[in-house]
Amino acid sequence: MAVPKLSVVIPMYHEEAVLPLLVSRLRPVLDGLGRTYEVVAVDDGSRDATAAMVTLMRAKWPELRLVRLRRNSGHQAALTAGLHRSRGDYVVTIDADLQDPPEAIAEMLALAEAQSLDIVYGVRGDRASDTLFKRGTANLYYRLMRRIVGNRMPLGAGDFRLLSRAMVDALCELPEQAPVYRLLVPWLGFPSGQVVYTRAKRAAGTSKYPLRKMINLTVDSIISFTAAPLRLGIWLGALGALACVIAAVKVLVAYFQGTVVPGWTSLSLVVLFLGACQLICLGLLGEYVGRIYQGIQARPGYFVGEDSLAEGGSRAGGALRDELSAEEPDLSDEPVRPRRPAVPADGAATRSRG
Repeated sequence: MAVPKLSVVIPMYHEEAVLPLLVSRLRPVLDGLGRTYEVVAVDDGSRDATAAMVTLMRAKWPELRLVRLRRNSGHQAALTAGLHRSRGDYVVTIDADLQDPPEAIAEMLALAEAQSLDIVYGVRGDRASDTLFKRGTANLYYRLMRRIVGNRMPLGAGDFRLLSRAMVDALCELPEQAPVYRLLVPWLGFPSGQVVYTRAKRAAGTSKYPLRKMINLTVDSIISFTAAPLRLGIWLGALGALACVIAAVKVLVAYFQGTVVPGWTSLSLVVLFLGACQLICLGLLGEYVGRIYQGIQARPGYFVGEDSLAEGGSRAGGALRDELSAEEPDLSDEPVRPRRPAVPADGAATRSRG
């Protein structure tokens, strides 16, 4: 099959309510580009009719492609599956809820081609559709992440972006166990541009990013990119030592002045403060050790149970599957792992370096 100019990757989880609206807006935009394209719908283990609806839509929209994960693996894992399976020279990632306008894809592609950019961010210029709490927490998140990654990360840039094939290949080469693309993409430092748009309300269905998942995303973002939380123990220890010195001076002054120092309350507070500091430090250390343990296990973040592109080749007599096997071996039931450098032939040398 000819390689399409554009791939559009859409993670989906229980999106049956919004699918017809998504197709009615997305297809005219892509057909109007005058470029070859594919739409990679990644079903993240939905238990509703999402996958069945995509399968029915494929009969009238041949460019639509279904990739089904065997279980719900999370939004970032679904994005990873879509990026690894995409074939286009440019790849756009967009959510299915239509809060990010598909009409901006044409502008993003034109900007990337005109200025030879590897990244075009979709930046939310107006978030009036979000609640005050969500706007405040999102603003806090982006400012915190910019301190970690640097100013290369635009304020208000989510997972709606366009990437060049070189950028996608670079992302696929990273040995990340829990990738956070909002940070990985700007961290690589490829040439980038922006397209500003107004964020709309969800077209249908319910949000798949409740507060719990937002907190998990923040924790993953911080722990994956910086060891600064581990230094919190040093600062807490220094603060505790300073407090002890001040308390010792006050006790000596009171002793020489003949004043009795009541100690039960202050002693309890000190014990509680030091205990809390120790638990915080142990918790942070345990979180990092847990990530190291997960990295040693090297378990894949998801399993692909079905890819309609491979199935189409099988029904066509195997020609498509044979052609795809040269580029993407074992398209069905493939556990996708981060790509790692080839193992040297000299095993003894490898062990000695370890």
